[in-house]
Amino acid sequence: MPGAMHNPYLTENNDMSSISAKTYDSLPSVHVAFLGLGVMGYPMAGHLAKSGHKVTVYNRTLQKAEAWVKEFGGRAARTPKEAAQGASIVFCCVGNDDDLRSVVLGSDGALAGMAAGTIFVDHTTASAEVARELYQQARQQNAGFVDAPVSGGQAGAVNGALTVMCGGEQAHFDSVKPLIHAYAQAVTLLGDCGAGQLCKMVNQICIAGLVQGLSEAIAFGQAAQLDMKQALGVISKGAAQSWQMENRGATMIDDKFDFGFAVDWMRKDLGLVLNEAKRNGARLPVTALVDQFYADVQQMGGNRWDTSSLIKRLRNK
Repeated sequence: MPGAMHNPYLTENNDMSSISAKTYDSLPSVHVAFLGLGVMGYPMAGHLAKSGHKVTVYNRTLQKAEAWVKEFGGRAARTPKEAAQGASIVFCCVGNDDDLRSVVLGSDGALAGMAAGTIFVDHTTASAEVARELYQQARQQNAGFVDAPVSGGQAGAVNGALTVMCGGEQAHFDSVKPLIHAYAQAVTLLGDCGAGQLCKMVNQICIAGLVQGLSEAIAFGQAAQLDMKQALGVISKGAAQSWQMENRGATMIDDKFDFGFAVDWMRKDLGLVLNEAKRNGARLPVTALVDQFYADVQQMGGNRWDTSSLIKRLRNK
């Protein structure tokens, strides 16, 4: 297959391949496919298998697919087309627009193996434009397409507790929602195709501003010689509380960034945001500024550091 499927997440434990125990809804077994077995897709597909579905997996590196089959059963396919054949729903979680097109289109792409009535569910964080493009491609062969980017990171995937933001037709969403709940705690349809990706962009805008604010707060408190772990413990009980503070505050204080969501991939996501803002006329001055701050972190060699590494800029001034 052309195009490499890259992994936007750094794993905190490179040996971790199992999923956390979870109680699943009782559903009839469905034949599904899952394309892309990174640290997100691997456990997401695992939850589908553990919840009782018949899962065929595809990964650019066949050995990863074979390892998944050894752990969860099912079958490994050599192409997306082969994986999609006979599946009622095809799930996907790859790196970017080009990766997505490479597994969907072409003679070996998923669409070539999907029968009429099959629904493609894309969990990639990609552009709203590619979602609309592939929706139209699927529609031409009487198949469905739902864009469904996720939030919650590796831990959310392993625990089966992701938040999923969807765009597409109501009937398609209703068909796939019960299965998505195998690895999600919240699954919401926000509008027509592309709406899921647009909501994910809103999510990333919020994170960019929050992480920069938290970085400045910690740097300020340390300059003032406060015990910042104690300080965060206090303010996290008030209006300043956030997921970033609860889950990244302590590691930012300790200068630890070798885990989590990589800076390179945050810049990819913010690029999608800023391109969409040019199209719709939204003004995003803080987001554009933080995007350049992440460029500074890349210049420091922090391409694979967690997004919370923004604080490194403030310590190196």
